[in-house]
Amino acid sequence: MINRTISEIAEMIGAASSFAEETANLRVQGVSKDTRNDVAGSLYIPLIGASFDGHAFAQDAFHKGAVASLWQKDHPNPPQDVPLIYVDDTLLAMQQLATAYRKQLKVRIIGITGSNGKTTTKDLVASVLSTTYKVHKTQGNYNNHFGLPLTILELDEDTDFAVVEMGMSGRGEIELLSQIAQPDIAIITMIGESHLLQLGSRLEIARAKMEILKGLSPDGVFIYNGDEPLIEQVKAEIMLSGNIRSIRFGQSKYNDYYTDYIRLGEEGTFFTVNGMPDPLYYIPLLGQHNATNALSAIAVAKVLGVSEEQIVDGLSSLQMTSMRIEKLTAASGLTILNDAYNASPASMRAALDLFDGLTGYKHKYVVLGDMLELGEEQDEFHREIGARLHPEHIQGVYAFGSLAKAYVEETGKRFPAGRVHWFEDKSELIGHLADKLTDQDVVLVKGSRGMKLEQVVHQLLEK
Repeated sequence: MINRTISEIAEMIGAASSFAEETANLRVQGVSKDTRNDVAGSLYIPLIGASFDGHAFAQDAFHKGAVASLWQKDHPNPPQDVPLIYVDDTLLAMQQLATAYRKQLKVRIIGITGSNGKTTTKDLVASVLSTTYKVHKTQGNYNNHFGLPLTILELDEDTDFAVVEMGMSGRGEIELLSQIAQPDIAIITMIGESHLLQLGSRLEIARAKMEILKGLSPDGVFIYNGDEPLIEQVKAEIMLSGNIRSIRFGQSKYNDYYTDYIRLGEEGTFFTVNGMPDPLYYIPLLGQHNATNALSAIAVAKVLGVSEEQIVDGLSSLQMTSMRIEKLTAASGLTILNDAYNASPASMRAALDLFDGLTGYKHKYVVLGDMLELGEEQDEFHREIGARLHPEHIQGVYAFGSLAKAYVEETGKRFPAGRVHWFEDKSELIGHLADKLTDQDVVLVKGSRGMKLEQVVHQLLEK
């Protein structure tokens, strides 16, 4: 984590300061934004949100051991007799501090964005690189204008690589994150339909994702899904440095890295690359789409000199962030595929394709929630997903949410009566489904984060 004196931090963000000369050389170790966590020794950053203002807790931060605090100039009544660094905007100052700190480090950064697969790819890349280097990765959902600067400021000075996730909801957001992180390698996993509500078209989504190149090192590496023509289209619109190297991955044999043989195992996926029978890679994740995500990690590893043996070990020992098609076993023996973190048409298709291919279960059920932020075509997208559900593969469909009615309307055209259900109360859904389940069954739970379908998963685990 950042370790600088108070005066050095003030200089890094070009800020005025208010502290006695004898405290100028006090060292700050790390930053904190929440006094409910450990703030001892840190720089407290009082961020301002829609329903909170961290300035109200600055005095508490000092009581708990913070060494110094930022203070926004337009806020009255600053704490007295404590080291304060005055800034115009505390969020902007945190971003400036992260940018300055990143420039002082020798760390190389891999930035990852895309409509789906960001977190999975982040975890895959970090796992492979960790076999050879000291690696830090984005924790949880720290992938926005708050989280990415905090991730940078968590880096130790001897970190070899940082793998950072970059999320967005509109234009300009990825560019900001890329300019802060200054990645050496940029990855775009895919272009989907998420954020159509804000951006209007997949082409505009592609343009927003391609902003990751704004901060890419002039001699950096751009790794992207070569099966997506929109990336190529937008790439042609951008004047890239002649020294930037491009590497494509995907399912087509025209890519630099493509999956060949793919086989689903009990707990994960086996696959080979570029038509070569050896090595046989394994990831403890289910689905062809995850094998495709793994290709970008293999590409990164090859660029950075990780041995083939270490790549194989890194992929097979992956530790995943939760709620990305996480295979769980309930107390009853029921199998649950928890994919409740997010949902878009692309990720829903991938999850259902995986689910269709699963064998060895007596009955298969799906619990599907709304897919959010899809704009004017949201009903059409939900109907398309409903049309993909087939009674020969799935015993029962359980839909939750107002938009999810479209699943039911489509599936009801093909499923026998009594096998398709819609609920507006999760407790009723859980009770109805739980009565049908046995230890020989499997349930897929998937929906947008705002639907909070992890509550269904937690309840089923206890049944």
